[in-house]
Amino acid sequence: MPALGEVLKKFNPWHKEEEPLPPPFTPSTAYLLLALYALVYFIPFYLSPTTRPSPTLSRDAPSVIRARIRSVSLSCALCTLITALILSRSASLSPSAILHLLGVYPLALLPAVKILLLTSLLFLGPLYSYFLVEKGYKPWSTLSPLRETLTEWTDYRNYIAGPITEEILFRSSSLPLLLLSQAPLSSTIFLSPIIFGLAHIHHFYEFRLTHPAVPISASLLRSLFQLGYTTLFGAYANFLYLRTGSLLGVCAVHAFCNCMGLPQIWGRVEDENEDKKINRLWTVGYYVLLVAGAWMWYGHLWGLSESVETGLVGVDQW
Repeated sequence: MPALGEVLKKFNPWHKEEEPLPPPFTPSTAYLLLALYALVYFIPFYLSPTTRPSPTLSRDAPSVIRARIRSVSLSCALCTLITALILSRSASLSPSAILHLLGVYPLALLPAVKILLLTSLLFLGPLYSYFLVEKGYKPWSTLSPLRETLTEWTDYRNYIAGPITEEILFRSSSLPLLLLSQAPLSSTIFLSPIIFGLAHIHHFYEFRLTHPAVPISASLLRSLFQLGYTTLFGAYANFLYLRTGSLLGVCAVHAFCNCMGLPQIWGRVEDENEDKKINRLWTVGYYVLLVAGAWMWYGHLWGLSESVETGLVGVDQW
């Protein structure tokens, strides 16, 4: 119901609709800032011998991982501070409004759980394969995978440090700038992830250093494939972040997707201890759940991702 003052204004012959203020900067400027943020994130990897890979020092070496985590933590803090200052000075936003755009407050715990549940639908087949076919429930009964994640440096990077820092940089620090520039919603979701995908291209150089025997064409295809799925995930994460305003949620989804990897879309699902007949049943069950999960994900995409209270984009803008 419109406010009384708004209704009376319509009967005022001298009343004129106020024109919206122009954005403080253009979408091109916002995209340039995003690209600079990406450079600030990974360029320091090659400025120090402690983080720079070489033919004798892998990116998976614990010393390299620890140094890189320190580096990206500082980069994220710097970029978050810059975004907060821009929001404060260019848009004159209050601290609570800035924290909202950064996805920090309110915490949006329920929306985070909902989008994690939504994403798990895409992995019904792999979850079935892991927990039932491969008996993955046994190590989880003692929480040993969780202990490994907290003690193994590669797991800690892939499932905790990586998802958190990448989401802080490419969602929390970046998307508010595109919203402030009034960039079209479609380009905010689908074009900005290209920068997220390109930020992973440096893995091509690192892979070539540590795997010189692999043909360069195979290395290139590997990097292009990585560019494709990281860009696709970036678009999905953008969508979820704008719908829920939850940094916690997109961090959880990112970590979950890193844990699951890409779903198997061909071949058999097998248990070495079972006969061929049982393995065929496992395989049928896997692909039925894979398709059914994708269908349910599509059907619940808008419902489970909707959060009127914490979302950054109004319902009418979708």
